[in-house]
Order: sequence, then C-alpha cells, then structure tokens
Amino acid sequence: MSTQPMANDLSTPLTGRRRRNQARSKRFHFPLARLLFGLIFLIIGGIALRLMLVDDPDGGRPSEEVAITSTRDNNSIANEAASHPATITADPGQYPANGSVIAVPTPSGSTAGSAMGQVPDQFGALPDLSEETSVGTIPRMSGTGLTPFAAYRRPVDSAATTGPMIGIVVTGLGINEQGSLDAIDQLPDDVSLAFAPYGRSLQSSVAAARAAGHEVMLEVPLEPFDYPQNDPGPHTMLTGETPRDNLEKLFWLMARFGGYFGVINNMGARFTASAVDMAPIMEEFGARGLGYLDDGSSNRSVAAQLASANRVPFGRAGEMIDANPARASILSALASLETEAIESGSAIGIVSALPISVQTVSDWARELDAKGIALVPVSALMK
Repeated sequence: MSTQPMANDLSTPLTGRRRRNQARSKRFHFPLARLLFGLIFLIIGGIALRLMLVDDPDGGRPSEEVAITSTRDNNSIANEAASHPATITADPGQYPANGSVIAVPTPSGSTAGSAMGQVPDQFGALPDLSEETSVGTIPRMSGTGLTPFAAYRRPVDSAATTGPMIGIVVTGLGINEQGSLDAIDQLPDDVSLAFAPYGRSLQSSVAAARAAGHEVMLEVPLEPFDYPQNDPGPHTMLTGETPRDNLEKLFWLMARFGGYFGVINNMGARFTASAVDMAPIMEEFGARGLGYLDDGSSNRSVAAQLASANRVPFGRAGEMIDANPARASILSALASLETEAIESGSAIGIVSALPISVQTVSDWARELDAKGIALVPVSALMK
C-alpha cells in the first residue's frame, strides 16, 4: 500500500489555506507608516504657516499688561530710599555687601516706624522688616537694604564715642513681668536689655522697654557642655542635630517678639565651639540683618570668625558683672570694666536682671560721666 497519495491529501488543504491567508493580508495591508509621515508633515507645515501669517511674539502664551510704576509709586519706603542718599551706619567694608544700610533715627520714647512713615506692631517692629512664617513673625532685611540692626538700635551721641566707652546688657528679662518693668524704669536708657523667649508678658515688657528708649535683644538658648543637666530652656539648639532642625528652633525663638536689633546667646559653650552647627545659625543672622553678641563665657567660641564671614555685626562681652550677686562684688567687676575701657577704648559687660544687680548698675552709671567714660548702647560697640 502506497503512502504518497495520503501525504499529498494531508498537505494540500494546509497549503491552500496558507496561500489564501497571504492573499487576504496583501489585499487588506494598511499603509500606516505613510499616513503617520503625512500627518507629521501637515503639523509642521501648519506651524510654519502660522508663524509666517500671525504676528504673535508670545507664541500664544497668556499675558497681561501691568503698570509697573504703580507699585513703586505706592511704596513710600522705596520712594524715600530712592530720593534720599543712604547713610552708612555699619562698617562699609563688612556690612552689608552693597553698603546700603539706612540709618533710622530713633529718639528716646519713639520707634523707627515713626521715622519711616510705617505703623509698627505692638513690639515696635516695622512691616518692611517682618516676615510671616508658620510659627509667627520673624525679622528680615528689607528690599531697600534696611536691616533690623540699623533700624532698631539706639542712636549714640557722636560726642560719646571720642573717649572710653562701656556697654552694659541686662539679661533674663521678660520672665518676671514686674521685675522687668522695675528694671526698665531704673536703668539708664543707654543700657541694652535682653529678653528671654519664654515670658508670658513679653508683649507688654518689650513694648515698655522700647517706649522708654532702650534697645532690645533676643536671648537664644544654645547647648552647654553639661546639657541636659544644665538646660537653657525649650527649643535649645543642639550639636549633632540637622541644620534644618536647629533652624526650625531658631525661627520659633525669633518669632516670640519683634523690634530687636540682635541676639545674644544663653549658655552654649558646646554649641558655639562647633563650627559645623554654629555656621548655619550665623548665616541666618547675616541674611536677616541681625547682630550677634557673644556673652564671652567660652574661649572656644567660633562666633567671631563666623560673624565676620557672614558680615554680622558682632561684639563680645568681657565681664560677667554679677557672677557673685553682691553689691561689693558687682562694683568690683564694674571697676574692672572701667579699666578695660580706658586701656582698650571700650568694654562690654553683662549683668542679670536680679534686683541687686539692677540697682547697683543704676547707681554706678550716675557717676560714670565724672570719670570721663561714656555709657553707650552695646550696639555702638558691635563691629
């Protein structure tokens, strides 16, 4: 029996079916590539034709005409800065980079706002020097170059700068309202006042201090070597934390009140010795136009170098006046401060807000002129 016919019979249907499928595919072949090429050609041609026939330099983008002069005309601060020459109040080689610091006179009993035609807030802070954040209002440099250091510092009589000068800062104010108000009333106007960021009556205490003619500072808590056994308070900036975390703490602290020309550290021997941790904080002070006063408690502090690098007005205290809070010891420390001022031209002392310290400093200041030494706001000694 032959198998050849059977093989032909089996293969014949399959071959015929394959040929019919090939013929059908050729009959219904769709020229997709050609159609896509033609569509792209039409799009490019349409764009080219629109560019030649339509005069639209904005390419169809939405636009609106705004009279840019109206904003400038309504900004009294910008007009004043443009029409009056600026007065340099800080070292033009250091701060700010363009030398455009405007000196705002702040007579005793008034605020910088009255001199600038602005309405200050309850602390005496100016709108142009204020930035709203999620934690409150914090100071900033204005668009005209005006800084909080220049606007909120107390002016000093030029005659007082010709001889030895002493600056005194009273710290720890604001926590005890009545004690703070008593200190404000007793102390000479040229004594600078530093407020802690934790008092419940900061609004009234700071307002009273500025109304009396005092310049004010903000105390910022920094990590000491024996932290947390020795704790400066909530929101203390710590070594080893990320710059973001420490800056968030700083913003909270800066928002407690306004109208201050600079900050002073509360403790912080460990923190001020760490350039890695201190650098972002000092950079922020420079960007916002604030001064920084080192309390002089740590010889390892790198604040002076960082302040210079960031053009931050800087000073360093040389004497903790009431380390021993007794009248005789305080007077002895003040005598040492006088000697330093006579020998080097100036000296800065820090004293706490204890009643005995406030009373002793007030009595001592009355006799200072007779010694040929001028009591000046501490900002006058910050370079």
